[in-house]
Amino acid sequence: MNQAHSGEKTVFRARFSSITDTDICTAMVRLGEPDHNEALSVDARQELDLRIGCAFTRFQTKYFQGKYGNLDSSLISFGPCQTPTLGFCVERHDKIQSFKPETYWVLQAKVDADKDRSLLLDWDRVRVFDREIAQMFLNMTKLEKEAQVEATSRKEKAKQRPLALNTVEMLRVASSSLGMGPQHAMQTAERLYTQGYISYPRTETTHYPESFDLKGPLRQQANHPYWADTVKRLLAEGINRPRKGHDAGDHPPITPMKSATEAELGGEAWRLYEYITRHFIATVSHDCKYLQSTISFRIGPERFTCTGKTVISPGFTEIMPWQSVPLEESLPTCQRGDTFAVAEVKMLEKQTSPPDYLTEAELITLMEKHGIGTDASIPVHINNICQRNYVVVESGRRLKPTNLGIVLVHGYYKIDVELVLPTIRSAVEKQLNLIAQGKADYRQVLGHTLDVFKRKFHYFVDSIAGMDELMEVSFSPLAATGKPLSRCGKCHRFMKYIQAKPSRLHCSHCDETYTLPQNGTIKLYKELRCPLDDFELVLWSSGSRGKSYPLCPYCSNHPPFRDMKKGTGCNECTHPTCQHSLSMLGIGQCVECESGVLVLDPTSGPKWRVACNRCNVVAHCFENAHRVRVSADTCGTCEAALLDVDFNKARSPLPGDGTQHTGCVFCDPVFQELVELKHAASCHPMHRGPGRRQGRGRGRGRRPAGKPGTRRPKDKMSALAAYFV
Repeated sequence: MNQAHSGEKTVFRARFSSITDTDICTAMVRLGEPDHNEALSVDARQELDLRIGCAFTRFQTKYFQGKYGNLDSSLISFGPCQTPTLGFCVERHDKIQSFKPETYWVLQAKVDADKDRSLLLDWDRVRVFDREIAQMFLNMTKLEKEAQVEATSRKEKAKQRPLALNTVEMLRVASSSLGMGPQHAMQTAERLYTQGYISYPRTETTHYPESFDLKGPLRQQANHPYWADTVKRLLAEGINRPRKGHDAGDHPPITPMKSATEAELGGEAWRLYEYITRHFIATVSHDCKYLQSTISFRIGPERFTCTGKTVISPGFTEIMPWQSVPLEESLPTCQRGDTFAVAEVKMLEKQTSPPDYLTEAELITLMEKHGIGTDASIPVHINNICQRNYVVVESGRRLKPTNLGIVLVHGYYKIDVELVLPTIRSAVEKQLNLIAQGKADYRQVLGHTLDVFKRKFHYFVDSIAGMDELMEVSFSPLAATGKPLSRCGKCHRFMKYIQAKPSRLHCSHCDETYTLPQNGTIKLYKELRCPLDDFELVLWSSGSRGKSYPLCPYCSNHPPFRDMKKGTGCNECTHPTCQHSLSMLGIGQCVECESGVLVLDPTSGPKWRVACNRCNVVAHCFENAHRVRVSADTCGTCEAALLDVDFNKARSPLPGDGTQHTGCVFCDPVFQELVELKHAASCHPMHRGPGRRQGRGRGRGRRPAGKPGTRRPKDKMSALAAYFV
């Protein structure tokens, strides 16, 4: 924007709901000022969620992970929205566990409509829970040979077309009908939006404004192979105005903006797009009309009913066939006083069944009903309780709480039930909405809410023993968990390796716990010890196609050097003489991340690897070589450390009978042909992102970009194209 002159405003907001030429141009013509109250509301929500969540999460995680070894969760998190979401799942679990089935009995009658057809009748009493009474009714009806018609009715009814599509309904359908989790469905919808196929997918509105051009998006679908006939007929006959829904004042309902085919989108993106398009066409279609016929019978003293439906006009169910009225047999034409022969009357014994675990769709409905989260954050909260191992997704997208999730919620019930009930969060959301409307003061709402949760936090800390009692019953203490792996440098006794998330080493004698890099395997590294603290080294590996490096448990948790970050291994340690350190094994700057250093993996032979200590770049080199060492000398061209390689005589790439060669992995023409750049199959989170150290010391300095023979631009791109292992 141009620089402001004499108080001139230079910041404006463009409001648009789809990435189309028309919408963008219209938005730029109608620029408005940012809403200060809405911004304050968002700020308040962010600060509350962050401060409350961090306080409870940090305390819970440190307290319980320091006592129990098999929690199988890297974070014992709490969230003002996340925890009530988990509460809904555990509440349903408790109902299932406490459910006691009851036996009941029903009468079922069958009458002959004609020679080839019979009608099944439903008992008007529905069911009784006393067998003797049910037997009495059965005996009374069995004596009768005919069923007399008491009343008949034929009514024309309509099944309403759906309301315009908002985010919550889209997520519900994606989970229940398309088998897509809410988080994945939201990400897919956002990709469709950024590619211009649909309008903005985060909206609470189910009502199209009067000015909305409904025919424009509909014309886009006029030549689609799946629904062209339906669309052309609607355009020719005139569209039906969508039902009046809820106008939340944000974005219009989710609408398809241009036509697409399955070949164009593919997979789950197509299935979601197809549903959105069919839903939109259904909103401007006519209602489904059908004729419902009902016949009431009397068999002795008991009344029975039979119902049938006949479709008159399919309406919107033509484009949404899964919503169609189920096909039922047409009922015979009869009138009051007619009789039908009774073919059979029998008594059926049944049992009441417990409710099933909540589906994602049902959970989304409960969250919307109680005001937990927004249309944008609902899928995030559901994804969080899955990622934290509080619930598992079973068949049918049903959410079954784990032992950890159940114990947490029951612990909140025991200490402070308001922490898990939706009421307090719902009240906070109402206050935040008042800030957005300019009806509540930002600082007052923020201060009051923080004060309430501060008191709750202190009470929770003082009462944590109540939750701990439940934890003791369900989980094992650290000392009784894991298997002996490596020796402690303080007491020289074996520490236990706890594999459950977060993986860590625990010394029961010193009562110390050392966290380890996650998402990989850990094993003892040749019983070698760290020269600084005498702890036995362990080897972390992300797999045969990934990277591996040794680490000292103590140094990783208590970095001995300023430029070494917590949670890193020997490949980032700057110890000047340790044979496993960066100083001894570092080669040169990474070819991709500009901040990492390529380090020789001394455990990778005979399939030798050089891996970046920051990103996931891995270079496979010198296969079947007997030995690879990092030389003290450096390359005169790029300043990288030279490698001394002793090749297998039978497979040596050197001319003649040579088996030994010293050269630069970047510049030496012999070595260049033996290096293959790949990306690790998985990497520890600490390896992502930039770092501070550039590999100084022993010639591991910054290598000039674009030098001849450095395998940089061309080889980097070809490796990216050919491999993402």
